[in-house]
Amino acid sequence: MAKISFEFFPTQTDAGTEKLLKVRDRLAQENPEFISVTYGAGGSTRGRTRSIVKSVQESGIAAAPHLSCVGDSKADLREILLDYKKMGIKRIVTLRGDLPSGAGMANSELRYANELVEFIRQETGDHFTLEVAAYPEMHPQAPSFEADLKNFERKVKAGADSAITQYFFNADSYFHFVDRVQAMGIEIPIIPGIMPITNYSKLARFSDACGAEIPRWIRKQLEAYGDDSESIVKFGEEVVSNLSQNLLDQGVPGIHFYTMNQAEPSLAIWNNIR
Repeated sequence: MAKISFEFFPTQTDAGTEKLLKVRDRLAQENPEFISVTYGAGGSTRGRTRSIVKSVQESGIAAAPHLSCVGDSKADLREILLDYKKMGIKRIVTLRGDLPSGAGMANSELRYANELVEFIRQETGDHFTLEVAAYPEMHPQAPSFEADLKNFERKVKAGADSAITQYFFNADSYFHFVDRVQAMGIEIPIIPGIMPITNYSKLARFSDACGAEIPRWIRKQLEAYGDDSESIVKFGEEVVSNLSQNLLDQGVPGIHFYTMNQAEPSLAIWNNIR
């Protein structure tokens, strides 16, 4: 059976954190390989990220904090890595990261994810399993698909152990990406990222921003439901379950759910396909 993992983002309030801990406990029953926790632009959620990471790790689930280099100095990153080692963290999701709105690159000694991977290897050796991002439909800021593949190759050569993809709704894009990188001699596991569909307007905005295509037939059906949230959730569960089943049938190494801090949408899909 393919491995399963989940992603959280840091909450803004104590009430949100309390709710997230209940989600953590529900997802823990599925014995995930890890739960990753995102890291805001320029390290803006650093404290809240650490708090969620600590709560996940102490619950007995392996936590995998996101770590980005944009906006942080090497000294900052070194301090974070030491803290995570003391906490017992064994896995990091290694990203370039986004700058806060209007910020420059002045504080960034490392500018790209491959440089961060190399830095972590230099500082900590093989202590951490390092995940990097993969973009089956191309990173939205990449000048070309070929350039994006080369960037992925640099991250792998710097020391990445495996990759998690941006979410997608077209399985062919994932398999095409895997074929292309394997042709380059890259053999690390590439885990598909899965996004449950629960709110069309939010999904459309997020997808437009991150370059994840919603196929026209899915978009048009979701638009037709209007404010009928029950139909949107039901249709979304069917679509994403079929996508996930297709991926599993073709031997993907795992499934990584972008939970949006909710348990049930991801679990509904997981229960359908297992």
